[in-house]
Amino acid sequence: MLRALLLAALALGGAAPLPAAETAPPPRRVLFVGNSLTRTHDLPALVRALAAADGVPLEVAAVVRDGWSLADHRTAGAAVTRIARGGWDVVVLQQGPSALPESRAELMRETEAFAAAIRAAGARPALFMVWPARDRSFDLPRVIESHRLAAEAAGALLLPAGEAWREALRRARAPALWGPDGLHPTPAGSYLAALAIYGALTGRDVLALPGQLELDAGAIRLSERSARLLRECAAAALGLTPPKGDG
Repeated sequence: MLRALLLAALALGGAAPLPAAETAPPPRRVLFVGNSLTRTHDLPALVRALAAADGVPLEVAAVVRDGWSLADHRTAGAAVTRIARGGWDVVVLQQGPSALPESRAELMRETEAFAAAIRAAGARPALFMVWPARDRSFDLPRVIESHRLAAEAAGALLLPAGEAWREALRRARAPALWGPDGLHPTPAGSYLAALAIYGALTGRDVLALPGQLELDAGAIRLSERSARLLRECAAAALGLTPPKGDG
């Protein structure tokens, strides 16, 4: 019955949004729904590690399938079932870059559909803003715009990782963000995304977080200079500090 209600919510729309991030307590249980951009370097675990370093208890889980869109997740149903079971404070949605008009329309449609189901299960929807492939880096402004429009239309919390990447790409001394395939992130790129996600989810200051973290998927070990620069970029994307020029 609960699954049927959630599927109906996906089709028909949902209740009013939950309170804004600044008025809500930090989430304690977060579900990530996405693809290999979330899987690489185990981004959910990286967010959890940042929370632990910050003294914030956070449980994470994920439904991740390489190459899948949100429409694929909705059709397959595993993510819908996990959402329907309840117990989540926030469900984070992640799709591909969505810079083209047709992919933007899909992102908006699927974010709204999932947001309805997420609210019906008592959680808050959030949208993980990603980045384009390196050879289409010129698409980054459109990627950012697509995610902002989709989050606004769905009443979802926007997690501005793409904004943080744009800020880092302006810095001549920033570490490489794209890995060898030109799409998936390096450890530094995942760390930067995790900072933006964690800061947006909790409202916490990211400037004092560590740049060396132990994960089951492998350690993140950044130099203090690189970690500090990436923390500044995340803080700028979160509106905590003004953007800086090349540095």
